[in-house]
Amino acid sequence: MTPLQYFKQLLYSLFMDGITDRLFRHLAWANAYVFDQIANQSDASLKLTAPNDDWSVGAILEHLTAAAARYANRLDNNGDTPTEVPTTSAEVKALKELSATFDARLREAAKSPVGFVEFQLEGRTIRRNRETILAQTIHHATEHRAQIAGIFANHGMKVIDLDAIDLWSFANYEGVGD
Repeated sequence: MTPLQYFKQLLYSLFMDGITDRLFRHLAWANAYVFDQIANQSDASLKLTAPNDDWSVGAILEHLTAAAARYANRLDNNGDTPTEVPTTSAEVKALKELSATFDARLREAAKSPVGFVEFQLEGRTIRRNRETILAQTIHHATEHRAQIAGIFANHGMKVIDLDAIDLWSFANYEGVGD
């Protein structure tokens, strides 16, 4: 570790640990909410898509989980687990449990944000900053939770209430809100 990396790691551990940890706790909590809400819908709802798009609710759930697996593996090298598009409520619940394991690994990986990782993608070696992967993890999940909410809304269904999983609601959930 270079002196600069050491200094950044020290600053992180002193000042950012609480914020970053809270963001990763929120990620896991919000993801669990989405999985729970979808598991309470009919199996047919997993096939819903937005207009002019072929990504179904089930495919997006699988993508969200598979991406978290890839991000976690890039950060901790503890293995990537194959996922499948859920077609039933029971499969959504199983995917939720698998997703939670990746969320936990990402939260742990966030404790060491400094440095770079290299991985192979489409025959090329890719080098990424750990901080970028961690930030993308949160952004990516948020993007796809909103995408799923939009699909349901487009079909006249209020299944995912994004206001119920914002950071204000999470603060209330953890007992540090209003």
